[in-house]
Amino acid sequence: MDALPLTPSGKVNRRALALREAAKPDSGAPFVAPSSPIEQALSTIWSELLGVGVVGVQDSFFDLGGHSLLATQVISRTRQIFDVEIPLREFFQTPTISGLAGCVEERMRRGARAELPIIKRTARDQSLPLSFSQQRLWFLNQLDPDSSVYNCPVAMRLAGPLDVAALAETLCLIINRHEILRTSFPLENGRPIQRIAPAVKLQLPLVDISAMGETERDREARRVVGEETQRPFDLAQGPLLRASLLRLEDQEHAALVTMHHIVSDGWSTGVLIREVAALYGSCCKHEPSPLPELPVQYADYACWQREWLQGEVVESQLDYWRKNLAGAPPMLELTTDKPRPAAQTYRGSKKTLTLDRSLTAGLKRLSRQESVTFFMTLLAVFKALLLRYTGQHDVVVGAPIAGRSRLETEALIGFFVNTIALRTDLSGDPTFVELLQRVKEVTMGAYAHQDVPFERVVEEVQPERDLSRSPLFQVMFVLQNAPREERALSGLEMSRFGIENNTAKFDLTLFIVETRDELVQTLEYNADLFEPETISRMLVHF
Repeated sequence: MDALPLTPSGKVNRRALALREAAKPDSGAPFVAPSSPIEQALSTIWSELLGVGVVGVQDSFFDLGGHSLLATQVISRTRQIFDVEIPLREFFQTPTISGLAGCVEERMRRGARAELPIIKRTARDQSLPLSFSQQRLWFLNQLDPDSSVYNCPVAMRLAGPLDVAALAETLCLIINRHEILRTSFPLENGRPIQRIAPAVKLQLPLVDISAMGETERDREARRVVGEETQRPFDLAQGPLLRASLLRLEDQEHAALVTMHHIVSDGWSTGVLIREVAALYGSCCKHEPSPLPELPVQYADYACWQREWLQGEVVESQLDYWRKNLAGAPPMLELTTDKPRPAAQTYRGSKKTLTLDRSLTAGLKRLSRQESVTFFMTLLAVFKALLLRYTGQHDVVVGAPIAGRSRLETEALIGFFVNTIALRTDLSGDPTFVELLQRVKEVTMGAYAHQDVPFERVVEEVQPERDLSRSPLFQVMFVLQNAPREERALSGLEMSRFGIENNTAKFDLTLFIVETRDELVQTLEYNADLFEPETISRMLVHF
């Protein structure tokens, strides 16, 4: 260690020293303590987001476990504190406290203020518009109102003495805390609007199957959960959240919450679970909520998005996508086991395979060596696999992006996630390292233009339309690295209750989740196109 961490007064910071020794991964760089106020503030941000002790100014963000989503959170916090805008690409080029502090200081010297406006509260005595993503989902629902494809279920197994009344009160507090969970989407003058209902009292129906034998009980639980998750919502009437409780044994329950995607996304599920964990104990003790009031709500974000994403802002981003996706192949020519139906279907299934620790460690090591994120490395592997299966050298793959570039949005439940189309040129027989750099360049460009809604991109690019497949891409890649869910509930053990997902929005979607030091890869597929054996073989080849 080249220097000891110091307090602002110049004394040895013994607490930071202990944290560094106990918690910080080895980044490979000699430790140099933050010295300036800017470096100290940035070090605190990194430490909180990365879950490590004090961070040295030469430590690489990505060596410490950082990734694109966390980098976005660093930038949003930097914007809030210093009122400057740091492009994500620039952060990737200098991913250290020293480098980022230099970027901040340079912008402050020349008076460059943050470009992204603040989200402000909007008066509720007016018609509230849908966000762009909500508008697209609303339109799809009009085409097929009885579909459950966009239902977002989450089921948790609760082991221990459950206070049912306290759980019901917890969910009620969350629904009343987040306006979006009380929102419906009726028509007004021929256009959908957001209509926020007043505070509600949630009913939590309890289904008791504890008297059944274990085999019968498991089968009945999965039947009940499956039926609930497949039940459609009425977007015009609401509510767009349902909750129910299964009693499996005296000390074991399964709590099921189903939301429509128009009011939720994957990040929102984590927010929901963390807030249940924070509120349940207080409800059991009849204490006030420990959660701070939300400064803004989803409706405020929707108004902000429509005011901001217009004119030059949206045109500059659309111009990137028009150029990047011009002449892209309309379809990925995967050989299917069955004839493609005339109209796209959503009947799906999935297969799962776990990658061992040594292979996972090797992929991470390669990512550090090539200065790319783990997402970029895994996406490059996936694109190489698709090249092998199709022979196509021009490959477009979709990927979700959190869409929470403002700090105010991180604590909100709502539909923020956007989709980006990642097109890579695989021609010229590149080495894997060369392919990795191509994927990095494409991904960084997409990140810099992620704000324009995917549906606007489709409108502008005007790809060849075919009812049998989705436009621009038919394959998705998802690395699930949103903030981790809280697993502790007062007096209870909480774990996921498996839900059978029988839908597939695309031909293929590869989900990768990191658990401890292993990677669990799940390939979701359209069952009207592929046989299970084909999917199992693809997973092995990956």
